[in-house]
Formats: sequence, C-alpha cells, structure tokens
Amino acid sequence: MRGDREEVERLANAPLPAAWPGRALIERAFAISLEDLRADPETRLWGDRLMILKGESRRVVGSVIFHGRPGADGIAEVGYGVEDDSQGLGYATEAVRASVRWALSQPGVRAVHAATFDWHKASLRVIEKCEMVQVGTREHEVLGEVLVFEIRAPGA
Repeated sequence: MRGDREEVERLANAPLPAAWPGRALIERAFAISLEDLRADPETRLWGDRLMILKGESRRVVGSVIFHGRPGADGIAEVGYGVEDDSQGLGYATEAVRASVRWALSQPGVRAVHAATFDWHKASLRVIEKCEMVQVGTREHEVLGEVLVFEIRAPGA
C-alpha cells in the first residue's frame, strides 16, 4: 500500500516479479485506504491474495483479489492475474478455485462472479475450469462489453 516493494517481499518471504505488480494493479488491489483498513481489518480478507510458489523456487507469480466485501445481494467478485513468465501453468486456476471455495463458505455469500472480455482466452479458460457459467454482460467504460460469469454456493 505504501509502494515499499522490499517490505512486501519481506512479508511474503518471496521475491516479486521484476515487472509486477504494476501501478494499476496496486491501485485496484488496494483501493481501500489504510485508515479504513485499520478501522475494519476484516475487510482485508476480501482484498488481494498473493500466489506464491513453494519450495526452492519460492516466488510470487500472481494474485487473486476480491473487489471488496460481498454486496447486500451476497455476491462477491473475484479477479486474478499471473505475471507473464508464469502464465499457462495452472497457477491462476488453482488459486481462483481455492479463493472461490473460501468465499462461498463465508456467511451470507450466495455466489462469486468473475468478469472478462470474450477475447481474453486464458482468463476464459480459468473461468471454465472453475466451473463458472455466464450470467450476463456489462459495459467497460473504455474497452466495451465484458462477460460476467458466476458460481453459486450449494443450495443458493
């Protein structure tokens, strides 16, 4: 949150990729202010999670983020990203599955949404592997139509 890369690497006990995270990712992942986070630390559970490889090659390869707490409708939205050199190796699928499973186990959560563009084939493959189904579309202010996918909690 403070732009202190060395502190993040120390806390994660893993190096970050050289070109990651970019400023835009940091701003999306840490949209909440430090003051708001201190006032409600549990909000952090609905923020960013790092994907960290285990073992000798321990390093950060990406992140999964919930865009804040679920709304009154019980829907949480998940996003994810993997640094370029680690894409196509299943890291996003594994991390998104685990994060979605956690979210759906939380009280009051009825469903998790994910949104992506129809041309983003890697993202669509992660969504497919996580057994999400398309439930609609919405407009991105710059890039146009975004596909919205959902997975529901059992019994929801």
